[in-house]
Amino acid sequence: MITSTTLRGTWTALLTPFHTDGEIDETALRGLVEFQIAEGIDGLVACGSTGETPTMTDAEFTRVTRIVIEQAAGRVPVIAGTGSNNTRQTLERNRIVESLGGDGVLVVMPWYNKPTQAGMEEHIRVIAAATPLPIVLYNVPGRTSSDLLPATVSRLATLPNVIGIKEASGSVDRVSDLVQITADADFVVLSGDDSLTLPMMSVGATGVVSVASNIIPGAVTALTTAAREGRFTEARTLHFEMLGLFHALFVETNPVPLKTAAELLGICGSDVRLPLVGLEESSRNHLFQTMMQCRYTSERILLGEEAAWLPGSSRVEAAA
Repeated sequence: MITSTTLRGTWTALLTPFHTDGEIDETALRGLVEFQIAEGIDGLVACGSTGETPTMTDAEFTRVTRIVIEQAAGRVPVIAGTGSNNTRQTLERNRIVESLGGDGVLVVMPWYNKPTQAGMEEHIRVIAAATPLPIVLYNVPGRTSSDLLPATVSRLATLPNVIGIKEASGSVDRVSDLVQITADADFVVLSGDDSLTLPMMSVGATGVVSVASNIIPGAVTALTTAAREGRFTEARTLHFEMLGLFHALFVETNPVPLKTAAELLGICGSDVRLPLVGLEESSRNHLFQTMMQCRYTSERILLGEEAAWLPGSSRVEAAA
């Protein structure tokens, strides 16, 4: 199981590859896990929002989590996103992760029903009391409309199996407050935004749960390693080298741009499940141009028929 000491560096929020018929592409998923481990990431997060978990059945959630745990084979820790807006469902998915040998769970704040701070706190307390697994809180108010405030986090951080938070409010000030208010607890803060990883680590975050590391795991890991070791000039160089790509991967709703990028790099297909749809033409072209300008992706882009979605041109012509 993970601890606050091991919850550091680069943790990849894995996408879930699908076939064109919408079924899970197990071969591509296993290959993605191998790619991540070979590139030196610190941990894997299965079934998060990047993994399109809201579209999964319980059977699919179980299957994806099992595949990732099996393929990782203890080489890196694996946690799974079990959070929902139904406390009972989260309890059940926690039991699934526990039965599969997962190393912890990521629990996003409830969406749509918009609980108060008291409601979110009780939600987590009930969950924490019901599982031996380490819990990483996940605050992403832009998706959930539920913002877990630092004062509430500080109380939850006293629970023995609540070990950290993925903070995706987009605020470095928020991370500063969280680091300060939980300083006496066995608790860490991770960035939930690739573009803010370095700024957040500069004020005490210990790493990132990354979207971009699905396609450039080695580069993101190099950034977090440099920052953790105090080599901030090197980390800043890496940050700026990847910044354009970080932004382009959110040109539309995650993981739609990410999956398009993954297809260009031969990692998996770009298929997403409704209600998500493929990228608009202008977004596809922007993403492609950005990838061609980024040294971590430009030489890896596949040539050939995979570029058919680039209107009226081949990849080479589009890059000219």
